[in-house]
Amino acid sequence: MTHGQERWIGVDIGGTKVAAAVVTSSGEVLESVRAATPAAGRDAVLDTTAALIDQLRVTHTVDGIGVGAPGIVDRSSGRVVFASDILPGWMGAEVRSELEARTSLPVTVDNDVRVMAHGENMIGAGHGRSSVLFVSIGTGIGGALSIGGELRHGAHGTAGELAHLLVPAAGAIGCGCGRTDHLEAVASGPAMAAEYAARAGVPMQPLQKVVALMHSGDPIARAVITDAGELLGRVLAGVATAFDPEVIVIGGGAAQIGADLLSPLMSAFRVEAMKPIAETAILPARLGTDAPLVGAGLLAAATRTEVSR
Repeated sequence: MTHGQERWIGVDIGGTKVAAAVVTSSGEVLESVRAATPAAGRDAVLDTTAALIDQLRVTHTVDGIGVGAPGIVDRSSGRVVFASDILPGWMGAEVRSELEARTSLPVTVDNDVRVMAHGENMIGAGHGRSSVLFVSIGTGIGGALSIGGELRHGAHGTAGELAHLLVPAAGAIGCGCGRTDHLEAVASGPAMAAEYAARAGVPMQPLQKVVALMHSGDPIARAVITDAGELLGRVLAGVATAFDPEVIVIGGGAAQIGADLLSPLMSAFRVEAMKPIAETAILPARLGTDAPLVGAGLLAAATRTEVSR
């Protein structure tokens, strides 16, 4: 199946882990490795990333590297121009040049959510669509806008960004920027977990535990997840009115909750959005937890194609 296909390494740099995988041009993951994200700063993170890449290259010959990185990324230089405190000292990281120096391979870098969106555009739920708003619900809230299969970055690299949209609610924890009245503070995975702890009067637990409690009949857990879904739906109704995408694709780790989160999201969207926006298709992402790695690998392949034209 993979005989003769070019291979790429896709990298996902996150606040808790760095992962890397060998990805074929068709999006198949052949091998993946991961390591805990070091807390010692950007150089340690890039050293760990390079070590994972080297580990994969022992048994695979690859043509280039694609990286999904947190923060606002200058695509032309591969530099992180803005980042929250998810990674200490990450703002200003020269990801592309540093990894090219460490690996002697061409490196393409983009924001982590845009990388996921690229994968969905190429082989996932957004494939063949004229315009896509990709929404990631995970440790944070992310978004990306694609038109004609191409990611749109905007004048300052923030096109499609959703985390810092103001909402008529206050989260139990702060957004990555610290404010509690931003969407990320109310509807991200940690925000849902913190809201459950606040309502139930218990110590904060991982979101997976809150979901398990919901499935076991805990009404507070169900209310928290339903409320988060409804708020997301209301916000997306406004965003969809502004950008008018053909489809909205929902991905990210917390989206794996499934219908218990997505059904209230869709219902609120239909109620709040004006016609014909209310009929916009809302689709679950198809690539699952491999999305950042697949998207990064396919981004490297796309960049190689652009360069060779």
